[in-house]
Amino acid sequence: MTTISNKRINIYFITIVITLGGLLFGYDTGVINGTQFYFSKYFELTGALKGFIVSSALLGALVGAAGAGLLSKKVGRKKSLIIGAVLFIISAWGSGLPSMLPQSTTLLVIFRIIGGIAIGIASMNAPMYIAEIAPAKKRGNLVTFYQLAIVIGFFVVFLATYFIGNELTEAQNISFGWRQMFWSELIPAFLFLILLFFVPKSPRWLMINNKEIEAKNILKRIHGETIAVKEFSEIKESIDKDIKSAKVSVFTKSLLPIVIIGTVLSVLQQFTGINAVLYYGADIFEQALGFGQDDILKQQILLATVNLLFTFIAMFTVDKIGRKPLLMIGGFGMLIGFLMMGFTLYFSSYSYINSAGIPGISPTEGVISLIGILIFIGSFAMSMGPVVWVILSEIFPNKIRSAAMSIAVAGQWLANYFVSQTFPIMVDSNANKLQIDGGIWNHALPYFVFSFFIIIIIVFVWKFIPETKGKTLEEMETVFQK
Repeated sequence: MTTISNKRINIYFITIVITLGGLLFGYDTGVINGTQFYFSKYFELTGALKGFIVSSALLGALVGAAGAGLLSKKVGRKKSLIIGAVLFIISAWGSGLPSMLPQSTTLLVIFRIIGGIAIGIASMNAPMYIAEIAPAKKRGNLVTFYQLAIVIGFFVVFLATYFIGNELTEAQNISFGWRQMFWSELIPAFLFLILLFFVPKSPRWLMINNKEIEAKNILKRIHGETIAVKEFSEIKESIDKDIKSAKVSVFTKSLLPIVIIGTVLSVLQQFTGINAVLYYGADIFEQALGFGQDDILKQQILLATVNLLFTFIAMFTVDKIGRKPLLMIGGFGMLIGFLMMGFTLYFSSYSYINSAGIPGISPTEGVISLIGILIFIGSFAMSMGPVVWVILSEIFPNKIRSAAMSIAVAGQWLANYFVSQTFPIMVDSNANKLQIDGGIWNHALPYFVFSFFIIIIIVFVWKFIPETKGKTLEEMETVFQK
């Protein structure tokens, strides 16, 4: 919108609109889980090709995140998100086309990659935009809306694909039901695109591009006169200092450690194993925990519910007890959860025959393992899930924020792809086979590996992550210099 109005804008309205990008992040990532069972049969896919199609969006997200920094710097946070919304629409529409055309998995991969690019753009620009318009005392809470939206996206798409599939026969789902599941994403994607035209541009981006009058007007409309004057002064002082200083980049000696710390934290978020659980939950419940097909849906709903509820805990506490304490508490919780599951599997005799007619753990062991997974999910949802996005959105200085955020988020998507590809390899490895079959780890290997990385996370947070609660983005530039 080019016209500058004096009408106040509710910051929660802006935040909710922007976090629809997070909802689409979760929706687009999760929709593949509801569709792959059917389009795999439609295309008669091999396991390797199915794995590539499922993970192709992650490659797109890596590309999108890597290019989002330059895009954001050139056209701004708002226009970048508009571009992302258009790509979400194209991906959702196009992903259902292959069943209407000659059998072509290539088309499906192309449109999944387009959706991934949209995810990459949104995952960088949405939390950064929120951080740049939020007052310091509310920033942590507002940025956690983004993670909440991702979780809601997963939850909604799980319900949408279930209800679409439940209304059709299996033959109908294989023939065309999976197309409808993909197309259901068009509703939130169009809503996101339309509402983006009712939010302002980032005042920090405007000031960097010498549009101070428009920036000041937007700050007043969001925060009111008193806070706006203070915010404007701090942003201007920071930008003026950047102009007077020598040209800087993410590789500048004084700034590189901040970029490395942010990127390592972003990458470690994926090495918790969260997406192994979210992507392969059905396989875990059936193969490792011994649950029957009828129980898997209930367990997935349970995971999604715990994920959602514990994200609210982070929202209400991140600006009260701080970022670092939440990360430490959540780290120990994740470790306890996976160790419960790992040791239960490792010491199981697998003498119980489950509903699929194959050896599994006993119902009691299954319940203990399920509790372990729920403790892990809840601990992640109140810590590494939302808090990492908060920290990434606030630790990078104005002068390198777009580029640094792009590097950190691209690293996260690369780690996501790596974990998603290696998890099934670990599960099927000879070492992970049952001890009665000559294996060593009795199906527990992945959870001990993730536990090892969680220990690294706890140590890393304790040693390298400072508390950033209550500081303005401009004050943040001095935190890492201490």
